[in-house]
Amino acid sequence: MPPSFDILGIGCVAVDDLLYVDAYPSADAKIRIRRAERQFGGLTGTALVAAAKLGAKCAFAGLLGPDSLSASVEQNFSDFEIDTSGVVRREDARPIHSTIIVAEDGHTRNVFYDFSSPIGADPEGPSEESIQSTQVLFLDHIGVPGNIRAAGIARAAGIPVVADLEEVHDPQFPVLLELIDHLVISEEFAMAYTGESSPESAAAALWHSDRDTVAVTCGDKGVWYVSSVHEEPRLMPAFAVEVVDTTGCGDVFHGAYAVSLAFGDGVEGKRERQTLRN
Repeated sequence: MPPSFDILGIGCVAVDDLLYVDAYPSADAKIRIRRAERQFGGLTGTALVAAAKLGAKCAFAGLLGPDSLSASVEQNFSDFEIDTSGVVRREDARPIHSTIIVAEDGHTRNVFYDFSSPIGADPEGPSEESIQSTQVLFLDHIGVPGNIRAAGIARAAGIPVVADLEEVHDPQFPVLLELIDHLVISEEFAMAYTGESSPESAAAALWHSDRDTVAVTCGDKGVWYVSSVHEEPRLMPAFAVEVVDTTGCGDVFHGAYAVSLAFGDGVEGKRERQTLRN
């Protein structure tokens, strides 16, 4: 049976409520809100939307609850034709929720976030069949036990695992790291985690023969990568673009990488499109 989806994501999603004011107030003050808007994000959420915009057939199967924030996340996914039939539901689960005060005088912001509910990958879901129904599995560092389970199922089925990892809090994080065969991480995280002094040496330190690719993103300086084709670090320069907003740019990069992989393109360039599994 051919895969049902190009990309299945099981990581975190977020809801951001932005309030725009003239200037950030001092304590006990009252201030008029000039405008308000709601945005959706999260490492996996943003990557899936980017992938869907690039033409991939995507699905989300992470944790959500019965609350209105979860419902709004599902509606946002639906707007981009991202399937949510495999969502794992728990009464206590909620998206990450932030209220962000944006001061327009100095273009600064203050973020107040709630990360108190279960979110990300569930330790027992989605089903093995759901994971095996995708070309590429996408995950992040939220819900490490669930991510370890899902990555193990995917790797056993020959399904590539793309990961966006930004923080190390769970003691099982090294186990998760070893299961990732397409590791795409930021320069800051790569150097901090490895203790290396440069992105190229960090990419080399994270590479081993069980991986397909390690890519260390360096913003407008490009990407240092090591792959199964070239086992010495190489620099892929960034495209020259007019920068409008860098919010979520790393998440979008991850989504585009996953699309390229699902469509049969490797880090070295286009190859024959094929089903990416044993």
